[in-house]
Amino acid sequence: MSFTGRNRGVVSIFIVVVMLLQSELVVAERIKDLVTFNGVRSNQLIGYGLVVGLDGSGDQTTQTPFTIQAVKNMLAKLGVVITGIRDPQLKNVAAVMVHAELPPFSRPGQTIDVTVSSLGNAKSLRGGALLMTPLKGADGQLYAMAQGNLIISGFGAEGADGSSVAVNVSNSGRIPNGATVERAVPSPFSQEAKLVMSLNSPDFTTAMRMAESINDSLGPDVARALDSATIEIDAPLESAKKVAFVSVVENLSVKPGSAPARVIINSRSGTVVIGSEVRLLPAAVAHGNLTVSISENWEASQPAPFARRGKTVVTPDSTVSVEQEGRMFYIDPGVTLKDLVAAVNRVGAAPGDLVAILEALEKAGALRAELVVI
Repeated sequence: MSFTGRNRGVVSIFIVVVMLLQSELVVAERIKDLVTFNGVRSNQLIGYGLVVGLDGSGDQTTQTPFTIQAVKNMLAKLGVVITGIRDPQLKNVAAVMVHAELPPFSRPGQTIDVTVSSLGNAKSLRGGALLMTPLKGADGQLYAMAQGNLIISGFGAEGADGSSVAVNVSNSGRIPNGATVERAVPSPFSQEAKLVMSLNSPDFTTAMRMAESINDSLGPDVARALDSATIEIDAPLESAKKVAFVSVVENLSVKPGSAPARVIINSRSGTVVIGSEVRLLPAAVAHGNLTVSISENWEASQPAPFARRGKTVVTPDSTVSVEQEGRMFYIDPGVTLKDLVAAVNRVGAAPGDLVAILEALEKAGALRAELVVI
C-alpha cells in the first residue's frame, strides 16, 4: 500500500492545524464570552397558519384535509359559511407551521423574525402571504402575532416528461420582522438580589479565577464559585444599577483554565483533533506497509524439430512477490503534541492510520489523554 498525493496533503494540513493549536497562547477573555446569566434567555414560539396567494403550488386538499378544515374555520369567523357536501378544491392555499425565537426582555410592540414551513404537500410557497397566525409558548400563552409576505430563496422547475430541477428549498421561507410581540415574558433577572452565571464550558479553575477577578475589581466576597459551572454574585436591587453592574462584570477579563487532555476522533469523516495538553509515556510504535505484486508473462512453447503431432502453445508464467516495509519510532517520556505529530509524519501515516496508532497507544496506557470517538 503506497501513499497517494492526496493522503500526503491531508496529513500535511493536519500537522499544520495541530501545530497551530500547540503554539497558541492562552490569553485572557471577557467574562461575557464565557458565561450566560440565568434568567437572560430566549424562548421558542410556535403556531399553525395558512399561506395564501400561491400560483397553483399549494396543498392537494384531497390528501391534506386539515388545510380545508382550517380554511373553513377561518371563513366562518369572517362570516362566510361554506355549504354543500363537497369540499372546495383549492390550489393556492397551504397549511404551514410558523416558529420564532423570542429574545430576552422583549416588550409588546417589538417585532421579531419568523420562519414559515409547509406542513402539507405544497410544492412551493413562493409568492405566498402568511395570514394572521398566533404564536404561543410552551405554557400555551399567546406571545406574538405573525403575518406578512414570505421571502423564499429556493426555486424549482419541472418538465412535461417528469424531469425536474430544484435549487435550495422552496417550501420554507422567512418573514423578517414578521411577528409583533404581544406579551412580555417574566424574567427573574430584575427580581432577584443575586445574579447567577453559568459557564459555557464547566471548569473548576476557570470558575475560581472568574470569582477572584470579580472580587478584585468590585470588592471582597462579591462573587462565589458554587461549583465548576455556577458563580453567584451579589448585585444591586434597583434595575438601572443592576444593568450598570452587569455591564462592568461581563467586561472583566479572566484567563480560562487549560482544556482537558482529549483526542477527538470523528469516525465518519476521519477527522482527528488532538488537544495541546496531550502527553505520551515511553512507547515504541511500528507502522508497516504490505505490498503484494502479481505479474504475469505469456511465453510460447514450440515442439522439437521434426516432431510428429507437435503444436505450438502459449503458456502463462506468473510471478508473485510480497514486500513489507516496517518502520519503528521511539516515544520519549513527556513527549509533546508537536513531537508526536512529527513522529507520526515520519512513518507516513494517513489519517486512518493515525486513528489506529492513537487507539493502540491508549490501550497500551501510553496515551495520557481521554480518547473520544464521535
